[in-house]
Amino acid sequence: MLSSSPFPTSSSENTRKYFKSRSLLPLKKNSLWRIETGVVRNMTWHEDGTLVMLGVWGTGDIVGRALSRVEPYQIECLTTVEATIIPLEDLYPLTEVLIAHIEQAEELMVIRSYKTVEMMLMKLLCWLVKKFGREVETGHLIDLRLTHQDIAEMLNSTRVTITRVLIDLEEQGLIQRLPLHRIVLKEEDVWHYEI
Repeated sequence: MLSSSPFPTSSSENTRKYFKSRSLLPLKKNSLWRIETGVVRNMTWHEDGTLVMLGVWGTGDIVGRALSRVEPYQIECLTTVEATIIPLEDLYPLTEVLIAHIEQAEELMVIRSYKTVEMMLMKLLCWLVKKFGREVETGHLIDLRLTHQDIAEMLNSTRVTITRVLIDLEEQGLIQRLPLHRIVLKEEDVWHYEI
């Protein structure tokens, strides 16, 4: 996530758009979206309809069709989102945007390379804490309403498997599941976690 954006900010409110959770950001050929608030994911799918999650993006991140050659391609809001359209000609430091996309792709590739779903899920939860988490009394809260299906799509797994593994992790005391699909990662236990 880009904490202090080097990109120009528009004073014009008409370039700012609001989107509901689970809606799609329109794909603009010669512009990108800067996420002002909320979280989105970009994705594609195989010929058989299998969804492939390409990345998860939050406040300050830049997303858009111009950053990918993957077909088909969509950007879905995981929360309510406020985003600003940025014309490509206004993006003079495009290198930083590209580096952020490459870094996230590499991080997710490493997470998906673990041999067990349990380890992939623990690594994904740690990654989500770093990107979207906040400290709470019992650990770190991933304050995203991610369904078990959302998580399964991130890890190329099944919803049933993710549900089973989440129950196992909760029974081991490594996580706490909260209402509204939120998870607390109990940091002190996670650092020593081995399978």
